[in-house]
Amino acid sequence: MKKILIIFYCIWAFQLEHSYTIAQVVKTPVEYVNPYIGNISHLLVPTFPTIHLPNSMLRVYPERADFTADQIKGLPLIVTSHRGRSAFNLSVLSGNKDGSLQHVYHYAYDREQIKPYHYQVTLLDQNIDVDFAPAHQSAIYKINFQNNKDKLVVFNSVSGTVQVKESSITATQQLANNTVVYLYGEFDEVAVKWGGLASGKIDPLQVSAEGKDVAVALQFKTDKPKLSFRYGISFISIEQAQKNLKREIRNFDLEKVADAGKNAWNKALSTVKVETPIDVDKVLFYTSLYRCFERPVNITEDGRYYSAFDGKVHEDKKSFYTDDWIWDTYRATHPLRLLIDESTESDVLNSFVRMSEQMDNFWMPTFPEITGDSRRMNSNHGVVTIADAYAKGLRSFNVEKAYESGKRAVQEKTLAPWSSAPAGWLDAFYKEKGYIPALYPGEQEVVPEVHGFEKRQPVAVTLGTSYDEWALGQLANALHKSTDAALFLKNAKNYRNLFNPKTAFFHPKDKEGNFIEPFDYRYAGGQGARAYYGENNGWVYRWDVPHHVADLIELMGGKENFINNLNQTFREPLGKSKFDFYSQLPDHTGNVGQFSMANEPSLHIPYLYVYAGQPWMTQKRIHELIRQWFRNDLMGIPGDEDGGGMSAFVVFSMLGFYPVTPGLPAYTIGSPFFEEASVELSTGEIFRVKAENFGELNKYIQSASLNGKPLHRAWLTHEEISSGGELLLRMGDRPQKEWAIENPPPSFEMHE
Repeated sequence: MKKILIIFYCIWAFQLEHSYTIAQVVKTPVEYVNPYIGNISHLLVPTFPTIHLPNSMLRVYPERADFTADQIKGLPLIVTSHRGRSAFNLSVLSGNKDGSLQHVYHYAYDREQIKPYHYQVTLLDQNIDVDFAPAHQSAIYKINFQNNKDKLVVFNSVSGTVQVKESSITATQQLANNTVVYLYGEFDEVAVKWGGLASGKIDPLQVSAEGKDVAVALQFKTDKPKLSFRYGISFISIEQAQKNLKREIRNFDLEKVADAGKNAWNKALSTVKVETPIDVDKVLFYTSLYRCFERPVNITEDGRYYSAFDGKVHEDKKSFYTDDWIWDTYRATHPLRLLIDESTESDVLNSFVRMSEQMDNFWMPTFPEITGDSRRMNSNHGVVTIADAYAKGLRSFNVEKAYESGKRAVQEKTLAPWSSAPAGWLDAFYKEKGYIPALYPGEQEVVPEVHGFEKRQPVAVTLGTSYDEWALGQLANALHKSTDAALFLKNAKNYRNLFNPKTAFFHPKDKEGNFIEPFDYRYAGGQGARAYYGENNGWVYRWDVPHHVADLIELMGGKENFINNLNQTFREPLGKSKFDFYSQLPDHTGNVGQFSMANEPSLHIPYLYVYAGQPWMTQKRIHELIRQWFRNDLMGIPGDEDGGGMSAFVVFSMLGFYPVTPGLPAYTIGSPFFEEASVELSTGEIFRVKAENFGELNKYIQSASLNGKPLHRAWLTHEEISSGGELLLRMGDRPQKEWAIENPPPSFEMHE
């Protein structure tokens, strides 16, 4: 008996120790986030390791020339644009051996650690440790001066005002379009000396300054090594900035702010739970999901917000969101938010309507930022986000106004890229002929609204506007506007006007209706192919008809030709050196043949095999593309991430389905990367995707069932997901070429 008891005790002790070990290594979702992924770009703009709360107004990241640079420029206080510098700048010094103070200091640094809710760094030359934690509209720094020397702080505004007191700072900085960011900040101790910075010295008689590159400085006692600075920001006033601070950070407890931030992130990221023995896939997934919460930002402050769209402060019970690069985010970021955060998506769409009302013309925004609508890129894809939400059952926004603003944007604003001008000759031509006419190489541009660098982008604009008008047609049908619906659904097929049946490419035409010849779909169009396409070449825009893939298959002569053309896209060589190719097409990186994983117009392409009866090829391509181009390293993103535009593709694709056609309530099934994924939907239901016989090599679906019933199609309706349930995918390491080949996903309209 004694031996038996000893054995039981040993088993119990082992289980206790084993369970304790497991408990120790269990991570929360935010602990998988690696903000450094993609911080070194393949060619253009990298990601930034942004410290912020989900969709919050206050965002920061270390300001440096490049990730590989060995200096940071002061300490950031608020980044007002996704790729912009910090508004204001905070510099800290341990003593002042030079005897003269600079407005901004560049620091050699080390021991940098970045989490979405917490930033730590050591400033080597000064021997200072820095801690930072953000709230939504305020933040706190804790500065630990390791040397027993004077504690000095310099605060700078590039263009604005600064005022200093013995323990506080107020400041403004002028942004574009008459937009101002305000700051109110407090230190946790009283300075022994403070004043404006004049000729490198603290001038106690000058406690305020206004103009370009103005600064104030404070000197604190040496008796305590630590100094804390908490601050609030506002786009309304300094008084509101102070209110924002007092509401969110009531003392100088940085750890409490960081803990609250961690909890906020875990709440947001836990809407999707994934299970896999491949830990690095969790890092990639949750980092991608984190990126989807970077924008748009909620700029409502105590029920008010400043709108750069009319230069006024508005009162509104609903939150106002801006900084949304719709050309990038309409494809997958908006559909993802609609699934997991419907209330925020509702507020975003309502914000689009309010922007339309506030601008001079009642036009749906295309590129809303903190400083207003910059009208970047081409087309009017905000209408697609409206159509998608409405088709999927969202009714908590003013759809009539949304429809009207979208209709007027398409019909009254010029279709010329990067322009807010009224419609002109180019648009009249489009309305009559159904395509944007192209110029021959060397032909002079005479249309005034055409941007000198961005050009006409005639194929991209014709295809993009076809999609926009299709979306308007869907909305018009739903709203019983039959005349509008007939017009827009007819125009939704305008892409046909540029299809060249001899080459099976979309090919620019001149104003007489002739194809531009001679022509090379790889290189024609000059810088960024903008004279004909837009950032990507003809091989990518060959597939830019996501609203009617079935018709594209027909235009190409059937499924076999369509598949051959798809395959050739992934196989066609660059045709010239990488240096020459990327010099002309810098956005066209992440190449697999002529396919570009680095830009949003390509995202749906690997899913098109499903429409032609080869879902197994989609399964193969998706796994290869994710493994090749999205990784847990500094170069782990193939191109511009675009505030969730690229990352939402990764989130959907790793879950196992993707919205090829926003505007239709359907999703195309790809191939899962997880043994099990549970999506907590906005409806309160849970939708699970389970991979039976899960393994790294088992990328191919052998069979499937939905809620226990056999599923013989590689697509799902929105209702099947939003109602909750379970998609079971039985996986294998070889393709099952008979599964789901007869019932393709819907094109142009829903079908059974």
